[in-house]
Order: sequence, then structure tokens, then C-alpha cells
Amino acid sequence: MIVRVFEDKSLLGVAAAEQAASAVRRSIQEHGRARIIVATGTSQIEFLDALTGARNIDWQRVEMFHLDEYVGLPITHPASFRKYLLERLIHKTGIAQYHLLDGNGDPREVARRVGETLTSAPVDIAFAGIGENGHLAFNDPPADFQTEDPYLVVTLDEACRHQQVGEGWFANISEVPRHAISMSVRQILKANEIIAVVPDARKAPAVKLCFEGEISPMAPASILRKHPAATVYLDRESASLLSAATLSALAATS
Repeated sequence: MIVRVFEDKSLLGVAAAEQAASAVRRSIQEHGRARIIVATGTSQIEFLDALTGARNIDWQRVEMFHLDEYVGLPITHPASFRKYLLERLIHKTGIAQYHLLDGNGDPREVARRVGETLTSAPVDIAFAGIGENGHLAFNDPPADFQTEDPYLVVTLDEACRHQQVGEGWFANISEVPRHAISMSVRQILKANEIIAVVPDARKAPAVKLCFEGEISPMAPASILRKHPAATVYLDRESASLLSAATLSALAATS
């Protein structure tokens, strides 16, 4: 794993999108298609804006999978990740092959069905974020590092639910669903390449915990340190609590 640090989230988003676009083009050239996993949330907006504006990507050869979704939240709700992906990626690019997690269906059946499609072939690139509690997808601490199930039905912890209120998706915590469908940690790690986009000062404690502490289910995103081709994009604010020694060790500071 390497870490790259940029002055602000706009520069971070452009740089991460450049790497992502190159990876998608390379996969299409080598395999005839690119299978990708896409994260959502406030932290991904600049990145997806830049990626959808990238040139020379044949989006008709891209197959997209959904990282996570709330259980019981209609697609019309502003916080729906299906709505987010349709508006910020699918409609902008014309992707025809996409697999969204229907949070209004039977969550275990949805997890099983989409999981079977996901695991039918290798995943080329996974786009991810890191939560304020260190979560990876909706794998809150203590995360399950052992299950091979591609998707899980999980219970969201209070820190995670408060983050959704803080980001403005919900008016108060009583509105935030308690359960979600989430891609498992092991499934995320099976992607050939991972690009994690993690801006903002509110992520700094989680970044420090995951990259200076132990690799542990209590810091779920710490597991990215074990992936051979993971790149974590930070801005100055999200990297602000990392020591110079850590940045040097994780190397590629911009």
C-alpha cells in the first residue's frame, strides 16, 4: 500500500481519477472489459466528478458493482446510494452493466444474488473510502476479517450513523437506518487494485488509527496495508495527524 497526499480534496480527486481512469483503460485493453466496485458518500464527490469527465474510457465495457446500501431506504431518498450512483456515475457515463443493491428487497437474498454475479469473475479495480470510525464499506469495528461471503447484512454502529447525519444525508440519527448490505472485507481485498479516496479533517483520526496502529478489526481499513496494489489518497487535512515517519514509510507524498 502507498499513500499520496495532496493540498486539497479537489487536487486529490483529480489525481485519484487519473489513476482510476488509467486502470479502467488498461483492464479494457487487456481483458476486453473492466469490472469495478464503486464507493459513495460525500468524500467521493470530487473523485467521481473527475472520473466521469475522463476521456477515452469505453464505459460500455465497464461492469459496475455497488459497495454498500442501507436496508429499507427507498431509492428516492437523498441518502440512497443507488440514487447517488445513478446520478453521479451511471447516467453521466452511460454504463449499461451495473448491479445495484436493492435495500428495499430481502437483504439476504439481494446479498446472495448480487454476490453470485460479483464472484463469477475477478474484479479489476475497487474504489473505496474510509469512515470516521475506520470502517471499510459498512464494515464497522469490530469488522469481520474472516468471512468469505461477498456481501453481508450488517448492523451500523452509532459512530457510523452519526457520520451520516453530520454529512447532511439525514436530519437526525433517528432517521438513519440501523442495518445495511455491505461488501465484506475479504471481498474488497480480492480486487486486483484498490483506490481509496479519503479527504477532510474529520477523517484524520481514522487515518491515524488505521495507518499507525495495529492491523485490526477494530480499525477495519487498516487491512488495506496488506493489499499489494492499494493506493490511499489523502489531502493535507486528512493526513494531518500522521507522523513524518509514517508518511515517509508509506512513501509517495505529492
